[in-house]
Amino acid sequence: MLKPATALARTSRLATRTYASEATGATGGKLVVNFVLPHESVMAKREVNQVDMSAVSGDLGVLADHVPTIEQLKPGVIDFISDSGSQKYFVSGGFAIMNPNSVLNINAVEAFKLEDIDPQAVAANLAESQRLVASAKDEITKEAAVIEVELYETLQSALAAKSK
Repeated sequence: MLKPATALARTSRLATRTYASEATGATGGKLVVNFVLPHESVMAKREVNQVDMSAVSGDLGVLADHVPTIEQLKPGVIDFISDSGSQKYFVSGGFAIMNPNSVLNINAVEAFKLEDIDPQAVAANLAESQRLVASAKDEITKEAAVIEVELYETLQSALAAKSK
C-alpha cells in the first residue's frame, strides 16, 4: 500500500505536462509517421519533417517533438513534407495520435492521393449531391446528402488549392 505522500508525488509527476518548447530534441528533427487505413498501411515508420492536417479543433502542423496529443481529423488534406518534397492525401476523417517520442500515428477510414482524384468527377458528384439535398423527401435522406455536399466541397477546395 502506498503512503499518501508517495501517492501524491506519483500523481504530481503524472499530471506534469510537457510542452513542445521543453522537448528534448533527441529525434534529430525528424517526425516518424505511421499512416494506416483499415485495409492497408500507407506509411510505416516514414521519417518526415512536418505533417499538416485539418482537425476538428483546427488546422495544425506537427513537427518532431510536438506536444503529445490526440486529434480527431475532419475531411481534408494531410500533407507529409519531407526533404524529397510533399505528398498529399485526402482523408474523409480519422484520428491522429502524437506520441512523446516523435511518432505520429494516423488512422483514417479512407484516404486517396490528391493527385489521383479527378476534379471533373468531384464536380459531377457535388452536383448530384446538391440535387439530392433539394429533392429529398425525408430528413434522413436530406442529412445524408448534406454530408456528401460538405465532403465534395472540401475535396473541391483541396483540389483548387493544389492547382494554385
